[in-house]
Amino acid sequence: MGVDVATPAALSTVPVVGRAREVELLVAALDAGAHVVLEGPPGTGKTTLLRAVADEAELPFVFVEGNAELTPSRLVGHFDPAQVLERGYTPDTFVDGALAEALRTGALLYVEEINRIPEETLNVLITVMSEGELHVPRLGRIVAADGFRLVAAMNPFDAVGTARISSAVYDRVCRIAMGYQSAADETAVVTLRGPGVDEQWRAKVVSLVRRTREHPDVHVGSSVRGAIDMVRITAALTRRRGRDVTDWRSGLDAALVALSGRIRLVESGSRTAEDMVRELYRAEFGEEPRSDDEDAADPEQQGGGAPGGA
Repeated sequence: MGVDVATPAALSTVPVVGRAREVELLVAALDAGAHVVLEGPPGTGKTTLLRAVADEAELPFVFVEGNAELTPSRLVGHFDPAQVLERGYTPDTFVDGALAEALRTGALLYVEEINRIPEETLNVLITVMSEGELHVPRLGRIVAADGFRLVAAMNPFDAVGTARISSAVYDRVCRIAMGYQSAADETAVVTLRGPGVDEQWRAKVVSLVRRTREHPDVHVGSSVRGAIDMVRITAALTRRRGRDVTDWRSGLDAALVALSGRIRLVESGSRTAEDMVRELYRAEFGEEPRSDDEDAADPEQQGGGAPGGA
C-alpha cells in the first residue's frame, strides 16, 4: 500500500533549492513503499530535503541521530525499571524508542549517518525493513502501521568512526545520490540563509568554497555551510571594525574561521588548513589592496625616482 504523499507538482513550493529531481525521486520511492538511503557529502541538503517532503505531505517524522552509542534498546525502547517493579512487564510500562514510535504511528523514521551506528543496531533495522514488524522480548510484536518508511542518510566520503554498510542493507533500500549543487544554486542558498551583502562579493565567497573541493591537495572540501558562515562572520566582523563587508582583511579572517576546520588535506601534504585557505582566498579575491598610507609612503607611487635624480 503506497503512502499518500504529495505529488511532485504539489511539492514545487518546497523550500529546497536546486533539488527538484531529488524531491521527485524521493516522493516516488516513498509512494511505492520503498525504504530509501540518501547518500552524499555533508551540506548537500539531505535532512532539509526529507523534512521538506514530510512537512509538505503532512507525514509524521521521527528523527534519529546515528552514532556509536545508538544501541538497540535506545532505538527500540525499554521497560521503565521503576514501573516494572510496581506493575511488571506490561505494555504500559514500556517506553517507546524512535523505532517503536515510528512503527506504531506510520511515520517516516529518519536515521542520520546510518554508517555510524553499531552492527547489532543495524541488524534490528534490517529485520524491520524485511518483515515490516518488530519483536520485543516480554512485549511482543509491534507491526508497522501504514505509511512507515525508513529513510537513512550517510556520507560515503567520511571514514572516521564509520562502518562499511553491508549489502544486506543496500538490498533493502533504494539509493538516491546527492552531489553538490551548482554554483548558482549554492549562491541562492547562501542568499536565503545569510545576511544581505554585495551580490558579487557573495558569489566570490561561494566560488572560494567550491575551490576547496577541487584543489588536488584537499581530500575533503567545505560544504555550502562554510560559505554561509563566512558571509555571516564577515558581516559581523566588518560591523565591529567599521568597514565595508568587502574588506579584504576581514574576509580573509572570516574565511580562516569558517573554512579551516571544514577542509581535510591529503595525508601526504605538509601544509596546514590555514595555509590552504589563504592560498585559495588569494586565488579568488586577489592580493591584499595597498592602503592609502602605504601608497603615500612609496616613492614610486609619487612619481619620484632615486634621491637626487633629475
